[in-house]
Amino acid sequence: MDRARGGLPKVAGKSDRFELPNPVTMVMGNRTVLQNFKDICDKMNRDPQHLIRFLSKEMATAGSIEGGHATFQGKFGSEAIRSLLERYVREFMKCPVCGRPDTKITKEHRFVFLICEACGAKWPMRLV
Repeated sequence: MDRARGGLPKVAGKSDRFELPNPVTMVMGNRTVLQNFKDICDKMNRDPQHLIRFLSKEMATAGSIEGGHATFQGKFGSEAIRSLLERYVREFMKCPVCGRPDTKITKEHRFVFLICEACGAKWPMRLV
């Protein structure tokens, strides 16, 4: 029994439920600034470049990172950005096997995998 437990991966996450921070947006002219972008990336444990590529592609606009803020061309509301962030969590964070958000993205050769740190599952995923 001890040998079997030793082979299991250690649970990296906490036992509390993952909560996505609310996006704080500000419209300046024809641009939308996501003010807490760095906080969102830190909470999600994701590379800011990966998240900005996803958001830019889904909003069909240009996006850039300036300090801890993300700037997008066009006017977008907080609810639209929140729904995109929730979709990102479903597609690129939650493990398809156990449903926990304790995952990391790794690239092996030309393939990208989502690896769960809680259950050890390894799933191929689409590129952004």
